[in-house]
Amino acid sequence: MSAVLATGLLVATLLCIAANTFEVVAKAVSAKFVVRNSAEVGVGREWIRYLAVAEAAGVAGLVLGLLGPRLIGLAAAVGLVLYFIAAVVTHIRARVFHNIAFPVAFLLLAAAALGHFAWSAG
Repeated sequence: MSAVLATGLLVATLLCIAANTFEVVAKAVSAKFVVRNSAEVGVGREWIRYLAVAEAAGVAGLVLGLLGPRLIGLAAAVGLVLYFIAAVVTHIRARVFHNIAFPVAFLLLAAAALGHFAWSAG
């Protein structure tokens, strides 16, 4: 893999960690935009804390993967990709398209993290 691609995937992984950390905190404090967006797509308020825990686990796994056990990072990246595929599908099923760019962007960051760990784990 080229050094440029490796560096780009690492930067995207760091951005994935930062963006998801922000989201976890927003979910933990029940930020208005989180509650509003969840309601729009039909996700009950009671699910927000569980989603925050799942997303936090992904963030923790990415960080651990960067610190050493690459397979943990790989597993975390796979989990986040699946999480955001579900988020995009949820937006599509609810026909909420005005803010679908956010879960799509998070999905792309998670996919880049997956690429980073897939190439660096082997």
